[in-house]
Amino acid sequence: MVTSLIQPRRALLNNQFIKDAGQVGNGVIVGQPGADAILEQNKQTYAQQIVDSTDFATRFPASQDAATYVNALYSSAGVTPTATERQDAITAFGAGGTAGRVAALRKVADSASVRQAEVNQAFVLMQYFGYLRRNPTDAPDTNDGGYQFWLGKLIEFGGNFVNAEMVKAFITSGEYQQRFGP
Repeated sequence: MVTSLIQPRRALLNNQFIKDAGQVGNGVIVGQPGADAILEQNKQTYAQQIVDSTDFATRFPASQDAATYVNALYSSAGVTPTATERQDAITAFGAGGTAGRVAALRKVADSASVRQAEVNQAFVLMQYFGYLRRNPTDAPDTNDGGYQFWLGKLIEFGGNFVNAEMVKAFITSGEYQQRFGP
């Protein structure tokens, strides 16, 4: 999600994620006529809200030119874009203003480089959100050691969560069994 460009994924709160995902998916019924148009409008509205937020404006001032803005977005994501991705985002920025900033933000967020860099992190985070219904640093954890362990294991197995036995480990964990088991 776009939010990861302005705050680290694992800092994203479960409740915030659910709210944001609900907003982007609102009214979208996959397979129904018009679903793609509704999803596109929801994404645009969401990106507009991000760009209009005070936090975003503080981190990425409106006074930045296209190249500085795009470089800052990629830097915030911890990603080095391809030359084409960088140029596409700068081109999307166009004359600037809010519309340009939204367009460039979406180009960066949707770039293959950002997606590739975040897929493993997002997958591990979703295990916590989906199975344990909590953030990785919420009790009983006091740090992100468990998150880092699973991220390392997923990377070690080349992103193959089946071979890393992630899902199995989450649903057979004592925490999961106590909270959601029979």
